[in-house]
Amino acid sequence: MSRAESSREKTIAKTSVIGIVANVLLAGFKAVIGLMTNSIAITLDAVNNVSDAGSSLITMIGAKLAGKAPDKKHPFGYGRIEYLSAMIISVIVLYAGITSLVESVKQIIHPETPEYNMVSLIVIAVAVVVKVLLGRYVKSVGVKVNSDSLVNSGEDAVLDSIISASTLVAAGIFLYFHISLEAWFGAVISLVIIKSGIGMLRETISRILGERNDKELAKSIHDTILAFPDVRGAYDLVLNNYGPDTWNGSIHIEVPDTYSADRLDQLIREITMKVFREHNVILTAVGVYSVNTKDEQVICVKRQVEDIVFSHEHIRQMHGFYLLKDRKMMRFDIVISFDAKDRKALYDEVVSDVHKAFPDYELQVAMDTDFAEE
Repeated sequence: MSRAESSREKTIAKTSVIGIVANVLLAGFKAVIGLMTNSIAITLDAVNNVSDAGSSLITMIGAKLAGKAPDKKHPFGYGRIEYLSAMIISVIVLYAGITSLVESVKQIIHPETPEYNMVSLIVIAVAVVVKVLLGRYVKSVGVKVNSDSLVNSGEDAVLDSIISASTLVAAGIFLYFHISLEAWFGAVISLVIIKSGIGMLRETISRILGERNDKELAKSIHDTILAFPDVRGAYDLVLNNYGPDTWNGSIHIEVPDTYSADRLDQLIREITMKVFREHNVILTAVGVYSVNTKDEQVICVKRQVEDIVFSHEHIRQMHGFYLLKDRKMMRFDIVISFDAKDRKALYDEVVSDVHKAFPDYELQVAMDTDFAEE
C-alpha cells in the first residue's frame, strides 16, 4: 500500500469513528427522551442514529478491506469493495425510510398524544445542530478522499437533521396549538429519505456496472500523450475503474510509418511511465496506428475519405487511416455516437459510401466507441 493510500484509509477510519461516537451518543439521548415524552418520532430518530453508527462502521471496514494488496485471485486489487459498502449504506438508508414511513402511517391511524417538555426540545435542537455539522464534515471528507461511502453517510446525516428539525417543529405546533402533526411530518420526511436512498443505490450500482470515462481525466491523459513530439493522435482510450482513484487503461496512438521497432518500444515505455506518474493510471496496453508520411497521393486520399465519413451525422472521429497502394487496401476506424438511432446501420452506410468512391480497394473499417461521450 502506498503512502497516499495509507493516509486515505486513516482519514476514512478517523472520520468513521467520529461518526460512530456522535451517533451512539445521540441515539442514547434520543431514546431516553422518546420514551419519556411518548414520542414515536423521537424514538424512531434514535433508532435511525443507531443505523447511522452501523453505516460508519461499514464504511470503516469497507475502506480497510479495499486497501488489501492485489493477489492471485484478485490481481486488480480489492478497491471495488468500497462500492459494495456504499451500496450497503444506501440499502440501510432506504430501509430506514421505509420503516419510518410504516411507523408514521401507524401513528396517523392510531395517534398517541406526545408529552413534550423543555429538556426534550433542547436535546432535539442540539441533535439537529450536531447532525448538520457532522453531515457536512463527513460529506466534505468523502468528497476530498473520493469515498462514496462517506459521501452517502454525510448525506444521510443531513437528512437525519431534517427529521429531527421536523420533530422540533411538530413539538412547537403541539405546545402552542395542541395539534399533533409529528406523524404526518414523519411520513413526508420518510418519503424524502426513501427517494434519497434510491438515488444513492442507483448511483452506486451505476459505478459497479461501469460508467463512461471521466471526461477531465480522459482529456488530461490525451494532452499528456499528445505532448510527445512524434505522436500524431491518441484515440480509443478505455479506462477501467477498480475502486476510487484506481484506474487501468489502454489507448491507441498514431505515429509515423518510419518508426523502427526499438524506437517505438522506447516511446511506448515513456508514455506509460509519464501517464502513471502524472495521472496514477496504469496503461496496460498501447496500440499503434501507423501514419502515411511519404506519399502525398495517400495523404490526398485520406482527405477525400474524411470528407465522405464526416458527411454523415453522428460520426465523432475518424482515425488510424493507412493506405497500402500496392495491395489496394485501405484501413481506418470510425467513432459513432450513441446518439445514432442505429449505430450498425450507420457504420454500414459509411463503409458503403467509401467503397463506392474507391471500388478497387479492400476496406478494413473498425467501428469504435468514445468512452468519454456525454
